Amino acid sequence: MLPAHYEALASAPAGVDEALGLLDGFDEALCHGFARLTDAHAGALAALAGAVGSTPLRERVAEAAEKIAAGSVSSEHLMALAAARAAITGAVHDALLAQFDAATSRTRAVWSPSTSDSPSAPENLLGAARSWLAELGVTGWRGVTNDLVAASATVVQGLLGDPSSRRLGVLLDGLAAELSACSPLATMEQLPARRWGDLWSRALLLSQHGSWGGGDVTTVSGRLLILGADVHEHETTVQVQVHGIIEGETPRLVRASLTAAKVATITGAGDWRLLTAYQAMLRALAEKRGLELSEMPVLASGDLVWQDERAQVGDVADPFTTARVLLPKATAAATPPLDRHPVRIAEPVLVEGQQIPDIDRLPATGPLTRDLVAGASACIGLMRWDAGRWVLQPLAVQATVKKKPVSVHNGDWAQGIPDPKVAKAEAASGDAVAVLRERAGRLLRK
Repeated sequence: MLPAHYEALASAPAGVDEALGLLDGFDEALCHGFARLTDAHAGALAALAGAVGSTPLRERVAEAAEKIAAGSVSSEHLMALAAARAAITGAVHDALLAQFDAATSRTRAVWSPSTSDSPSAPENLLGAARSWLAELGVTGWRGVTNDLVAASATVVQGLLGDPSSRRLGVLLDGLAAELSACSPLATMEQLPARRWGDLWSRALLLSQHGSWGGGDVTTVSGRLLILGADVHEHETTVQVQVHGIIEGETPRLVRASLTAAKVATITGAGDWRLLTAYQAMLRALAEKRGLELSEMPVLASGDLVWQDERAQVGDVADPFTTARVLLPKATAAATPPLDRHPVRIAEPVLVEGQQIPDIDRLPATGPLTRDLVAGASACIGLMRWDAGRWVLQPLAVQATVKKKPVSVHNGDWAQGIPDPKVAKAEAASGDAVAVLRERAGRLLRK
């Protein structure tokens, strides 16, 4: 269910369902393994090749589909298929984003290829990654064994040890961990075929030499006004993505990612205590203040390479005022080629004067609840494409509680829980961060 203001997004653009059907066919073949394709699987690869028949990938993908169907599988063939799959997801992304921009009248920058050479990982590391990924493709998810998963350990260790290949290393590490956790895969009732197909194809492309980052790095100075914070939590990592607008003649949508390592026992409000390297941003979130930036690095993708020392906390700046005044005329950044995927769409919007859909994506790191969202009169959120439809993910709401107007944001707990009752309840469950730091200090003293 979408707010009435976004009725134009009620159905998918033409061709999206058919394109996703092509991915389903490819992913089913990947589940089965490219070494032993059935006629139906071979047909799915031929359909994928046909879908990119009018692109520069045409000849290489057609050859790869034909050779693999005939039983000849090489790393080059698999790379061509991965590129075709990424092209299809990119086309779906572009169609959805064009639909969103038309519905909201949002202006978006055009992507410009990087003009500088990015550091290139050593070929032996990339080759090792390609070999392991090729083995996964040949074997298929259903045939993956613990030994095959374990074979990634040396590859991942080498990739993580080289800064230029760390992005690929983290991706392979996560994929291997998921495969291990799901073992034995042969008996799983339902595989996350779409997700693993995404990870496999993305990893294969990252194992090629090329500029896969967020574009050229420039710097930006001026006032950053925050819209809201989106919290991503994993057992070993927490990341807070702060969406905001840089003031100027043409306001500019940007985001900053704050990341810290964690353990599974640290959750909820405790996650904020891991982000101590970002004190300026944490204060701005908690106190609803702007930030004065001084030559802050920024990528062409609109991602600020956050350096807390380049930000000074400024005056109070209400996010809802920012959303009402600047969001309608703000220009969004272009999406880097490899990030063109529906799951990565997260567009800030303001919804007012109508019922806000109740959704599940509310983090435990802030005070937002379903009841607050359901009774909100205004909401700052992110429009996402999820499970074949547009949904709104709330970041902040304005509502009436006990006949008093309140404004509640995901980042309200960035510097601790201000509500004494909630803070007491949180403390009663134990402070995992304090316990772990005390134990770490004890070990170091020994």
